[in-house]
Amino acid sequence: MQEVFPVASVLVIDDDPAVRTTIKLILEREGHAVAVAPEGRAGLAMLEAGGISLLICDIFMPGMDGLETLGEVRKHRPELPVIVMSGSTSIFDSLENAPDFLAMAMKLGAVRGMRKPFKPNDLIAAVRDCLGGEAGSRDGKEGARANRV
Repeated sequence: MQEVFPVASVLVIDDDPAVRTTIKLILEREGHAVAVAPEGRAGLAMLEAGGISLLICDIFMPGMDGLETLGEVRKHRPELPVIVMSGSTSIFDSLENAPDFLAMAMKLGAVRGMRKPFKPNDLIAAVRDCLGGEAGSRDGKEGARANRV
């Protein structure tokens, strides 16, 4: 018998339209409702409207970056599970002791971190891990706390 996971309303915030579209298609194929935003401020406005049960957010974006967005989300929606993603550590890539921005985001309250590019199955697994305890909740309040360590 195949394991059934709850359908979620997911918000994807990424400045790269190809990444937004790819994630949207992958998650919609899994049965999730997916909204997209090109940067942090637009994403926060969509979160205020309610109904989002999972946030997937890029770290490096113009305007409000992912770490700042994550900080605002934690102030207003501390229960919301957040997956952060990054394609690089930016200008720090060439440094030997480069900061690990995914680890920083995890310390700020992200539930999972993913390095781009990632495989569709890795994204699906991360989403399932974050939603596993929701038991059908569409706003994320019941399951998100159980998924945080």
